[in-house]
Amino acid sequence: MTVAPGSAQQGTARLYRAMRDFVQSTDDTLPGKFEITKEGIVLDMMSPSGRHELTALRLRKRLEKVMPEEIVAHTGEPDVEDEPEGVMRRPDVMVIAEEDMDTEGSISPRALIAAVEVVSRSNPDNDWVGKVRDYPLLGIPVYAVFDPRTGTGAVFTDIHGTPDGPRYATRKDFLYGEDVTIADWTIPTHDLPRYPD
Repeated sequence: MTVAPGSAQQGTARLYRAMRDFVQSTDDTLPGKFEITKEGIVLDMMSPSGRHELTALRLRKRLEKVMPEEIVAHTGEPDVEDEPEGVMRRPDVMVIAEEDMDTEGSISPRALIAAVEVVSRSNPDNDWVGKVRDYPLLGIPVYAVFDPRTGTGAVFTDIHGTPDGPRYATRKDFLYGEDVTIADWTIPTHDLPRYPD
Protein backbone atom coordinates (compact mmCIF):
# COMPACT_ATOMS: atom_id res chain seq x y z
CA MET A 1 0.00 0.00 0.00
CA THR A 2 1.26 3.49 -0.84
CA VAL A 3 0.64 6.36 1.53
CA ALA A 4 0.63 9.86 0.07
CA PRO A 5 2.81 12.36 2.00
CA GLY A 6 -0.25 14.43 2.93
CA SER A 7 -1.96 11.35 4.36
CA ALA A 8 1.16 10.40 6.30
CA GLN A 9 1.40 13.89 7.81
CA GLN A 10 -2.28 13.85 8.73
CA GLY A 11 -1.84 10.44 10.35
CA THR A 12 1.16 11.69 12.32
CA ALA A 13 -0.78 14.77 13.44
CA ARG A 14 -3.72 12.59 14.54
CA LEU A 15 -1.40 10.26 16.46
CA TYR A 16 0.22 13.23 18.21
CA ARG A 17 -3.17 14.71 19.16
CA ALA A 18 -4.26 11.31 20.53
CA MET A 19 -1.09 11.08 22.63
CA ARG A 20 -1.56 14.65 23.86
CA ASP A 21 -5.19 13.98 24.79
CA PHE A 22 -4.09 10.89 26.72
CA VAL A 23 -1.34 12.76 28.57
CA GLN A 24 -3.68 15.62 29.47
CA SER A 25 -6.39 13.20 30.65
CA THR A 26 -3.95 11.53 33.05
CA ASP A 27 -2.72 14.74 34.71
CA ASP A 28 -3.17 14.40 38.47
CA THR A 29 -4.74 10.93 38.11
CA LEU A 30 -1.67 8.73 37.56
CA PRO A 31 1.67 8.90 39.35
CA GLY A 32 4.69 10.26 37.55
CA LYS A 33 5.19 12.74 34.74
CA PHE A 34 4.25 12.15 31.10
CA GLU A 35 5.94 13.85 28.14
CA ILE A 36 5.66 13.31 24.39
CA THR A 37 8.91 12.85 22.48
CA LYS A 38 9.75 12.10 18.87
CA GLU A 39 9.72 8.44 19.89
CA GLY A 40 6.40 8.40 21.76
CA ILE A 41 5.21 8.92 25.32
CA VAL A 42 7.80 8.94 28.09
CA LEU A 43 6.73 8.31 31.68
CA ASP A 44 8.92 9.05 34.65
CA MET A 45 7.21 6.70 37.11
CA MET A 46 8.62 8.17 40.25
CA SER A 47 7.45 11.48 41.60
CA PRO A 48 10.36 13.90 41.81
CA SER A 49 12.29 13.44 45.02
CA GLY A 50 12.85 16.19 47.53
CA ARG A 51 16.47 16.49 46.36
CA HIS A 52 15.35 16.81 42.73
CA GLU A 53 12.89 19.57 43.64
CA LEU A 54 15.39 21.28 45.98
CA THR A 55 17.94 21.36 43.14
CA ALA A 56 15.38 22.94 40.79
CA LEU A 57 14.41 25.47 43.47
CA ARG A 58 18.03 26.49 44.16
CA LEU A 59 18.79 26.80 40.45
CA ARG A 60 15.67 28.95 39.93
CA LYS A 61 16.59 31.26 42.80
CA ARG A 62 20.22 31.59 41.71
CA LEU A 63 19.23 32.39 38.13
CA GLU A 64 16.63 34.96 39.18
CA LYS A 65 19.25 36.72 41.35
CA VAL A 66 21.42 37.46 38.33
CA MET A 67 18.85 37.91 35.55
CA PRO A 68 16.97 41.11 34.72
CA GLU A 69 13.57 41.41 36.38
CA GLU A 70 11.68 40.81 33.12
CA ILE A 71 13.31 37.36 32.70
CA VAL A 72 12.11 34.54 34.96
CA ALA A 73 13.28 31.06 35.81
CA HIS A 74 9.92 29.32 35.90
CA THR A 75 9.28 25.90 37.42
CA GLY A 76 6.08 23.99 36.80
CA GLU A 77 3.35 24.15 34.21
CA PRO A 78 2.43 24.74 31.44
CA ASP A 79 4.17 22.40 29.04
CA VAL A 80 6.43 23.47 26.20
CA GLU A 81 4.88 22.18 23.00
CA ASP A 82 5.64 22.11 19.29
CA GLU A 83 2.66 20.37 17.73
CA PRO A 84 4.08 20.22 14.15
CA GLU A 85 7.16 18.42 15.51
CA GLY A 86 5.01 16.20 17.73
CA VAL A 87 6.87 17.04 20.95
CA MET A 88 5.55 18.18 24.34
CA ARG A 89 8.00 18.55 27.21
CA ARG A 90 7.97 20.09 30.69
CA PRO A 91 11.43 21.39 31.65
CA ASP A 92 12.26 21.52 35.34
CA VAL A 93 13.22 25.19 34.89
CA MET A 94 12.33 27.40 31.92
CA VAL A 95 14.29 30.62 31.43
CA ILE A 96 11.84 32.88 29.63
CA ALA A 97 10.70 36.48 29.36
CA GLU A 98 7.76 36.93 31.71
CA GLU A 99 5.67 38.47 28.92
CA ASP A 100 6.10 35.29 26.83
CA MET A 101 4.28 33.33 29.53
CA ASP A 102 1.09 35.34 28.91
CA THR A 103 -0.49 32.71 26.69
CA GLU A 104 -3.34 30.24 26.70
CA GLY A 105 -2.26 26.63 26.73
CA SER A 106 1.29 25.49 26.14
CA ILE A 107 4.32 27.73 25.78
CA SER A 108 6.12 27.88 22.45
CA PRO A 109 9.59 26.34 22.87
CA ARG A 110 10.99 29.09 20.66
CA ALA A 111 10.13 31.59 23.41
CA LEU A 112 12.56 29.89 25.81
CA ILE A 113 15.98 31.39 26.41
CA ALA A 114 17.10 28.17 28.09
CA ALA A 115 15.78 24.90 29.50
CA VAL A 116 17.26 23.44 32.67
CA GLU A 117 16.77 19.83 33.72
CA VAL A 118 17.62 18.00 36.92
CA VAL A 119 18.32 14.38 36.02
CA SER A 120 15.73 11.97 37.26
CA ARG A 121 17.03 9.06 39.25
CA SER A 122 14.55 6.67 37.64
CA ASN A 123 15.03 7.68 33.97
CA PRO A 124 18.34 9.51 33.36
CA ASP A 125 18.31 8.78 29.61
CA ASN A 126 15.28 11.03 29.26
CA ASP A 127 17.46 14.02 30.23
CA TRP A 128 20.82 12.91 28.79
CA VAL A 129 19.58 11.42 25.51
CA GLY A 130 15.96 12.27 24.69
CA LYS A 131 16.06 15.94 25.60
CA VAL A 132 19.51 16.44 24.04
CA ARG A 133 17.79 15.25 20.84
CA ASP A 134 14.44 17.05 21.25
CA TYR A 135 15.45 20.48 22.59
CA PRO A 136 17.53 21.59 19.58
CA LEU A 137 14.75 20.29 17.32
CA LEU A 138 12.38 22.61 19.20
CA GLY A 139 14.78 25.55 18.82
CA ILE A 140 15.68 25.89 22.51
CA PRO A 141 19.09 27.62 22.24
CA VAL A 142 20.55 26.54 25.60
CA TYR A 143 20.01 23.29 27.49
CA ALA A 144 21.60 22.80 30.93
CA VAL A 145 21.61 19.40 32.67
CA PHE A 146 22.33 18.93 36.37
CA ASP A 147 22.88 15.34 37.51
CA PRO A 148 22.52 14.74 41.28
CA ARG A 149 23.58 11.10 40.79
CA THR A 150 27.15 12.11 39.90
CA GLY A 151 27.50 15.76 40.93
CA THR A 152 28.17 16.70 37.32
CA GLY A 153 26.36 18.38 34.46
CA ALA A 154 26.65 19.94 31.04
CA VAL A 155 25.47 22.98 29.12
CA PHE A 156 24.57 22.42 25.46
CA THR A 157 24.53 25.34 22.97
CA ASP A 158 25.03 26.30 19.32
CA ILE A 159 22.29 24.50 17.40
CA HIS A 160 23.37 23.41 13.93
CA GLY A 161 21.93 21.19 11.22
CA THR A 162 23.03 17.56 10.86
CA PRO A 163 21.76 14.67 8.72
CA ASP A 164 19.78 13.54 11.79
CA GLY A 165 18.22 16.97 12.29
CA PRO A 166 19.21 19.94 14.47
CA ARG A 167 21.73 19.15 17.20
CA TYR A 168 23.77 21.09 19.76
CA ALA A 169 27.33 21.66 18.52
CA THR A 170 28.85 22.65 21.86
CA ARG A 171 28.85 20.78 25.16
CA LYS A 172 30.54 22.24 28.25
CA ASP A 173 30.80 19.78 31.13
CA PHE A 174 31.05 20.89 34.75
CA LEU A 175 31.38 19.53 38.27
CA TYR A 176 29.20 20.61 41.15
CA GLY A 177 31.05 23.39 42.96
CA GLU A 178 32.09 25.17 39.74
CA ASP A 179 30.38 28.25 38.36
CA VAL A 180 28.17 27.52 35.35
CA THR A 181 27.06 29.89 32.61
CA ILE A 182 23.53 29.39 31.29
CA ALA A 183 22.78 31.74 28.38
CA ASP A 184 24.07 35.14 29.61
CA TRP A 185 24.10 34.38 33.33
CA THR A 186 26.64 32.65 35.56
CA ILE A 187 25.56 30.92 38.76
CA PRO A 188 27.36 28.91 41.45
CA THR A 189 26.66 25.19 41.84
CA HIS A 190 27.90 24.71 45.41
CA ASP A 191 25.45 23.15 47.90
CA LEU A 192 23.36 21.43 45.24
CA PRO A 193 22.04 18.20 46.76
CA ARG A 194 23.17 14.77 45.59
CA TYR A 195 21.16 11.57 45.46
CA PRO A 196 22.33 8.99 48.02
CA ASP A 197 24.29 5.99 46.70
